[in-house]
Amino acid sequence: MEKLITYFRHVREEIRKVIFPTKIQVKQASIAVFIVVTIISLFLALVDMLMSSIVSIAIGS
Repeated sequence: MEKLITYFRHVREEIRKVIFPTKIQVKQASIAVFIVVTIISLFLALVDMLMSSIVSIAIGS
């Protein structure tokens, strides 16, 4: 039982050290993720169209 109490005491101490992001930081991170995902999606769509065209030409359809 003592180990469990000690564990929760340590957990509480560590939680107090955590610095949670502000609303501005969360907003900026969300925008950055959205931009990166959009750019990668566009790049992959372009590569897919290019590869599809190459395969169509190679097959002769």
